[in-house]
Amino acid sequence: MAPPKQQQPPFQKDERVLCFHMEMLYEAKILDTMPAESGEGWQYKIHYKGWKSSWDDWVPQDRVRKFTDENKDLAAQLLAQFKMLQSGKSAKQSAKKVTTSRAANGSELGSTRGSEERTAGATATTTGRGPRRTRDYEMEQEDNFHNRPSIKVPVPDHLKAMLVDDWENVTKNQQLVPLPHAHSVNEILDDYLSHERPHREQGSASLDILEETISGLREYFDKALGRILLYRFERMQYHDMHKLWGQPDGQHKSAVDTYGAEHLSRLLVSLPELIAQTNMDQQSVNRLREEIMKFTNWFARHVTRYFVSEYENPGPAYLDLARTN
Repeated sequence: MAPPKQQQPPFQKDERVLCFHMEMLYEAKILDTMPAESGEGWQYKIHYKGWKSSWDDWVPQDRVRKFTDENKDLAAQLLAQFKMLQSGKSAKQSAKKVTTSRAANGSELGSTRGSEERTAGATATTTGRGPRRTRDYEMEQEDNFHNRPSIKVPVPDHLKAMLVDDWENVTKNQQLVPLPHAHSVNEILDDYLSHERPHREQGSASLDILEETISGLREYFDKALGRILLYRFERMQYHDMHKLWGQPDGQHKSAVDTYGAEHLSRLLVSLPELIAQTNMDQQSVNRLREEIMKFTNWFARHVTRYFVSEYENPGPAYLDLARTN
């Protein structure tokens, strides 16, 4: 009986790949491969393009990505995001230096914020250390808020343009997305899973993260739609759709199988704010960011299929109710 054929690693020696180092994704080359010490998956010796060989390193399989256009887009977005964050930090540090310098020189701020600070200073003179402690506490609270794990999801320009059109159609033109949608959120997410699953190894952590992310998007959409994703003019339509969800044996039982691409896009741009309210650690947030960015890039390439071509004009009765409610 012939011995079983040894499984080949997903990445081969001398293959051109992309590899994560910290939060960045770099072009690299596979120098060598070996089975992981855990007995599951593989390890790869990586040489980062443009880096000295002293940076060569053995990395686990989940840090390596195929050298595809999609992953190159992801690498470019991560780089752009890093530069944006760095420039934001520089601006914040510069502002802090200016404020410190003004305070040292006894200058006053000619703004409402400045007058509030001067009032607080006067209060501190009469009541001791109480207000100072309050301000210290508020600064600590603000620092804790900014230190919460969050994600930055760059949105492709043409998807931004469609979001602007969506806003104008609803709020200015008083039109509505026809519902139930011809391509529901459920359909879109299922299509993405069908596209992405073949690129993930069966039983791998990468596949588990993909499926958990998509499941999370469904849940977030259902819970966020009525709370933060609707414009005021759409409220009456939402109440009409909500009646469908209570019908037994109905085709449309929730928001994800009634609404579509337009409202899903609104969720994508709201995710950073929503994720900041969770208790996820930074590593989990980084993984989630990668998955959301991949989905956003795929979704942006298919917007013409999923977005409606025309919004509908509601009748006079709807317009009257929308104005009075």
